[in-house]
Amino acid sequence: MANIMTVDPNHAAQVLAEADCLHPTQAVDTALDRMAQAINQRLAGQNPLVLCVLSGGIVAAGHLLTRLDFPLELDYLHATRYRGQLSGADTLHWLARPRTPLKDRVVLVVDDILDEGHTLAGILQDCREQGAQAVYCAVLVRKLHDRCVPGLQADFIGLEVADRYVFGYGMDYKEYLRNAPGIYAVKEH
Repeated sequence: MANIMTVDPNHAAQVLAEADCLHPTQAVDTALDRMAQAINQRLAGQNPLVLCVLSGGIVAAGHLLTRLDFPLELDYLHATRYRGQLSGADTLHWLARPRTPLKDRVVLVVDDILDEGHTLAGILQDCREQGAQAVYCAVLVRKLHDRCVPGLQADFIGLEVADRYVFGYGMDYKEYLRNAPGIYAVKEH
């Protein structure tokens, strides 16, 4: 199945050049500091397992981990509903499950964005089904709209953004621009 979302690097560079910077690097750093402080207060002494959600959560998790001042273990997972398509399926497709057993563990799932939340809700539910003692969720960005899975909330939120197509700090524009140094929105035409 071909990835219908593919663009070329020149197009991605043009999108970045025209994009609106919603949160520059300094604002993201401040948000990460604030998130880490809250996580440090809540999870210190609990021997948490931090699960990075690939691919988007890798940048947020990397920046967040160095700010956490307690012993922890790190693992990752990769689940998708999209499988290269523009809209998601009803069930999760697991590309990689955590190797570390979750039973009786305090788990912190770190992801890039809470948008509608279907994939994230499935991941959190799976952690509970695996026997995690407690499951927390940290997202760098929460998109402001009313389409989120009912009852789904992140425990730790860095920044909020308007209901626009955003990228940077792990979030992608058609698989490009995850490395953009800030949170950007595609220019509205």
